[in-house]
Amino acid sequence: MRYASVTDRLAGLGGAKWAVHMRAVELQRAGRDVIFLTIGEPDVPTPDALRTATECALRAGRTGYSNGRGEPGLLDALAARYTARLGIPITPERFLCFPGTQTALYAVLTGIAEADCEVLVGDPMYATYEGVIRAGGATPIPVPLRPEHGFRLQPDDLAARLSPRTRAVLLNTPHNPTGAILRRPELEAILSLARAHDLWIISDEVYQDLTHGPTPFISPLALPGAAERVVVCSSISKSHAAAGFRSGWCLGPEAFCDRLLPLAETMLFGNQPFIADMTEAALRAPNMVAAAMRTRLARRADLLARRLDGTAGLRIHRPEAGMFALLDVSGCGLDGTSFAEALLDQQGVAVMPGASFGAALADWVRIALTVDDAVLDAAAERIASHAAALRRTRRPALARPAG
Repeated sequence: MRYASVTDRLAGLGGAKWAVHMRAVELQRAGRDVIFLTIGEPDVPTPDALRTATECALRAGRTGYSNGRGEPGLLDALAARYTARLGIPITPERFLCFPGTQTALYAVLTGIAEADCEVLVGDPMYATYEGVIRAGGATPIPVPLRPEHGFRLQPDDLAARLSPRTRAVLLNTPHNPTGAILRRPELEAILSLARAHDLWIISDEVYQDLTHGPTPFISPLALPGAAERVVVCSSISKSHAAAGFRSGWCLGPEAFCDRLLPLAETMLFGNQPFIADMTEAALRAPNMVAAAMRTRLARRADLLARRLDGTAGLRIHRPEAGMFALLDVSGCGLDGTSFAEALLDQQGVAVMPGASFGAALADWVRIALTVDDAVLDAAAERIASHAAALRRTRRPALARPAG
């Protein structure tokens, strides 16, 4: 049978990157004690107030067809939220609502880049970015995010990879998996490049409410002159512990949203009214979920740094935001994938191989900070023990005379 070429472009870009996690699930089902540090799932349930808002909307019959852009109340709430945060007027006409950030990114990339186009994206990158770029036929061009720069995208590295085919730059700030936050001068230089080469800037900002260090988050959309070429994608999945509700949006120029609307309507035709009502309630109320989560994430990042940084050749990169920390395992003599596989088999701890997020993290693993402190501490003990055992097995080989 014949298939569309999109299936070839996306082959190997789906669940294959989560192989260690899937194996951990199988081991747990077989009765093995496994600590999961793989998934960025919020560590608290969706707040009662938001579940109640959903139930009330359902009882009120909010189960019919939706507006293709999104429900009017939600669009107004989004406009008010971003007007307050950015300090510039943002109208409801500049939004389209989608089931989560992932769908928003898919629609936005499909509407911007196609065959013979290139999209510049930091390496490492979130595991689905290559897929949402390749789905429409465009080619992702990795731009190295270097540890010596705190894994922040450097404008010179970006400029070195520009070509006549470049159509867009895909940013993720705060960044997954590194937790890095782009600084204002970096954003200004990236915007200057985008103006000079007539590029779009797509900014995934799903972690903007989960900063847990002294560095403030700044959206590229807040910069003067950014409105005509910046598209922001976000959701309530992380910030409000509502990942399963699948409620997100994109914010861009009004003309962009008008052009993208038929694509959005072809995909889904708006989000569910009862979920839109819940999302509106979430955006209009103070977000105590994110505030408490920031405190816990910061404490756990510190815990990992104390327990693992410098232990048995390990090196921790402490995040500035988000739900993850990176661990450099090169000092143990294994790459990140081999380390993660052996750690699961021998210690029952599941972490994500860094290679799932790009070649730049081949010698790293990603650790989720979304388990209780005591569980994370136990996992850190197992990771340290695993690293120490690897170092002991390597020591005779290292001590053997050459020749």
